[in-house]
Amino acid sequence: MSKAPPPHRPCPICGRAAAEPFRPFCSRRCADIDLGRWLGEAYRILAADDGTAGDSSGEDDDDQP
Repeated sequence: MSKAPPPHRPCPICGRAAAEPFRPFCSRRCADIDLGRWLGEAYRILAADDGTAGDSSGEDDDDQP
């Protein structure tokens, strides 16, 4: 039993059909535009600030009796 191939989605930058060598983009140009957006911090992944991320108090939880 083989799986069906994933549906073809349009290029996320311009909306044209995606090309195999550049998937999910239609061209090198659109891939470069997307990379530039990531490097320019236009895309961001927000994280919840619960006060525990990056906690470097120096205490090891493994050493507790």
